[in-house]
Amino acid sequence: MTLPVSDTLVTYPAAQTAGAAVVLHTEIVIGSQLIDDGQTSDGGKLAVLLDVTPCHPVDAGWPDQGPDRAVIRILAAAGGQQWPVLDCVVAATNGQKLFIGAAIPVSKDTEGWSFVVAHLLPAEAQLPEGTVVEVVVDAGHRAALSAGHTACHAASLALNRAMAPRWSKETRADALGSPDFDAAAIASSTIQEHGSVDVFRLNKSLRRKGFTVEGLTGDLAAVSAAVNATLANWVLAGSPVRIERDGDALTDRRYWVCSLPDGEARIACGGTHVASLAELGGLYVDLTAGEDQGTAVLRMVTTAGSP
Repeated sequence: MTLPVSDTLVTYPAAQTAGAAVVLHTEIVIGSQLIDDGQTSDGGKLAVLLDVTPCHPVDAGWPDQGPDRAVIRILAAAGGQQWPVLDCVVAATNGQKLFIGAAIPVSKDTEGWSFVVAHLLPAEAQLPEGTVVEVVVDAGHRAALSAGHTACHAASLALNRAMAPRWSKETRADALGSPDFDAAAIASSTIQEHGSVDVFRLNKSLRRKGFTVEGLTGDLAAVSAAVNATLANWVLAGSPVRIERDGDALTDRRYWVCSLPDGEARIACGGTHVASLAELGGLYVDLTAGEDQGTAVLRMVTTAGSP
């Protein structure tokens, strides 16, 4: 079967949660391993590639925001035949083979490769190439993740500002001009419904960059208070949010842009977002110190809504 020669077009950056599409390619996969004979196997799923999709996929390169929940239905089918999207993953093809998730062997700018959204359906799903389908995303779940992702970006900017006095050397600035603690120390970021969990390494590398780790644990209450005061002001201002994009293809660059009282912040981001900080209904963080495999870490839990 023919594999796509161009990237999937995506409509989720424009906040779309439904849309028609054409099936370009299907094949049975087990994890990231393809079944060459195309037969259904225990644990197998049907990978469905479409020309366009509103379904946000998880990217193995930085899996902060998980996949949308969705169904795919055949528009012409009697009785509305449909199947659940069990997972939605960034995949890539060189025209000869499909590589899914962590199995992708090249970067997104590699010539001759197309990056696509693989919708993983039950193996028994019947979706021949050329079939016209409708993809319908769970709008409530999307909205909750969008709130969490916007909250995460706002919290990182507020944390950078609160941490600024702890830098003794010049370092990369964030979108508002503060030293970018988030970029320098981030170990992992997980977007949740109406919030996020971020883990930062407080290691020797961060110290060498000029960040003062000593005394931070005892100062966490003051840092949290400063972060939360900044966030409260931003939410009260109803700061609008928009997504700017270079194009509609999966690998086109996209940016989270928020017009804050302190200036316009612009952060490269492939996720989904709400249209205003006012939609969050409140925003606050909780900071705790700990260890991860012998390395000191700072954990920030961000919550959108009333504390």
